[in-house]
Amino acid sequence: MSVAKTIRIVAAVIRDGQGRVLLVRKRGAAVWQQPGGKRDADDRDDLHTLARELHEELGCVMQHEGARWLGRFSAPAANEPGHVVEAEVYEVTANGPFVAQAEIEGVCWVVPAMLGDLPIARLSREFILPLLVASPGNGS
Repeated sequence: MSVAKTIRIVAAVIRDGQGRVLLVRKRGAAVWQQPGGKRDADDRDDLHTLARELHEELGCVMQHEGARWLGRFSAPAANEPGHVVEAEVYEVTANGPFVAQAEIEGVCWVVPAMLGDLPIARLSREFILPLLVASPGNGS
């Protein structure tokens, strides 16, 4: 039995004025997930990583002020079989536009309590989005 390799990332919860949450789909992937990514060697901290990734992938500008750590969660990786993703998750505010670029192919806004049959990565579907249903926030 092989041991799953861990991929450590930082992920963002970004809400719009209606309380919807931003999800992204990577090029060639079948599932939607929180935006974010892996730390680079020169990233100072989680929020620096998140700001860089959000700007690279969506063209938006993240506000460091008011960022709120939601927790560390792990689940089988959506796009790398045999791997587990471990995410430090932060709720942040970002100024759009939110445009799919770099390795991101799609952007959508979802109501956490009404996901239907949208294919969503397990980390988001089983941990992050249910947390948002339990604590809806203020949509700011």
